[in-house]
Amino acid sequence: MKEKNRWLIALSAIAIHLSIGSIYAYSVYKQPFSETYGWNATDVAFSFTIAIFFLGLSTAIFGRFVEKRGPRISAFLAAILFSGGMIGAGFALSMGSLYGFYLMFGVIGGIGLGIGYISPVSTLIKWFPDRRGLATGMAVFGFGAGALVAGPGAELLMATVGIPATFYILGSVYFILMALGASYIAKPPQDWKPASMKETNDKGQVEVKQDLSQMTASEAVRTGRFWMLWWMMLINISAGIMLISIASPMAQEMVGMTEIAAATMVGVMGLFNGGGRVGWATISDYIGRPNVFVIFFIAQLAFFLLLPFITSALLFQIIIYIILTMYGGGFASLPAFIGDLFGTKQLGAIHGYLLTSWSTAGILGPMVVAYLRETTQSYTLTFYVFAFLLATALGVSLFMRKAIRKERRELQQA
Repeated sequence: MKEKNRWLIALSAIAIHLSIGSIYAYSVYKQPFSETYGWNATDVAFSFTIAIFFLGLSTAIFGRFVEKRGPRISAFLAAILFSGGMIGAGFALSMGSLYGFYLMFGVIGGIGLGIGYISPVSTLIKWFPDRRGLATGMAVFGFGAGALVAGPGAELLMATVGIPATFYILGSVYFILMALGASYIAKPPQDWKPASMKETNDKGQVEVKQDLSQMTASEAVRTGRFWMLWWMMLINISAGIMLISIASPMAQEMVGMTEIAAATMVGVMGLFNGGGRVGWATISDYIGRPNVFVIFFIAQLAFFLLLPFITSALLFQIIIYIILTMYGGGFASLPAFIGDLFGTKQLGAIHGYLLTSWSTAGILGPMVVAYLRETTQSYTLTFYVFAFLLATALGVSLFMRKAIRKERRELQQA
């Protein structure tokens, strides 16, 4: 059988992630839903929270399923659930049922989101052992950039064909894209390596660069490094989601930006979120994943301590954009980091367990900032609280980097 093209495998992964990444365009539905159905902003926003929660939960539950059944069946299942959730949400909207919308869009669609998110990742890692960061960065960029396509498209459709029909059309389009991606994606042959990964020693034998270990998901969760990585992801995601959740009102209150200017900033944040996924993940191939996360936490700690004193709208936006690149870069670097630490034996399952940090952060970040803002009538304390959390993550990342270096030296000497 002819070997598949690994760059087309990457394109297939992007098609899947571009579709499910449309979840980030959810804000375009808030005002039309409120005007059409009379739902308040909290009711409308809760569906997004449900979807993100079930995304993280389903990655943990279905991670082993993805490894066992392979990327093709898993991606097809994701297409059915995510697209079915969108179409079902359209039916719920046609009946004006808020709880029906929660079930279809939040629960069913959210489960499809989670399975679709992890389905291509372990496969890409195996096809790109020489460029792990770049490969996963490209796929996860699709997730971050999905809103750029879905947002304007959904607004146009709602204005022309109505809200329920918009969900029918988008659900159908996403199914086609995801099914096409699923139909091509496949695992590489056993022990497949590109030529760049092979080195010839003095005896003419081929040597292959090794990962730190090869572990099952059950073995991985019993290690300290798993939980250190979980904490690092929790803090990195919480900091990013916190800023995303209150970016517009915060910009207006702290540096006096107009409502239109703040809305524009929110749109540009999406570009930096997506760009950081490719950029930082690619950089991690050259300087190493541990170093990238150390940079993330040093920079963000400095920025969060600085933000309360910023009065320039331009400088404020630049800092927010840089932080958003690190938010996206954390997601993109994670799968490659897992491969480095635990190997590719059950990477999808381990990835799923680690993404429970996303579910936790999706609740923690917005809740903390909302509570502190309401209690103190200011965002200042929020920045200091997150600065403390970022300091703990920095300490953990430095400890992990030291431990990894020590273990690599021991492996080389063995």
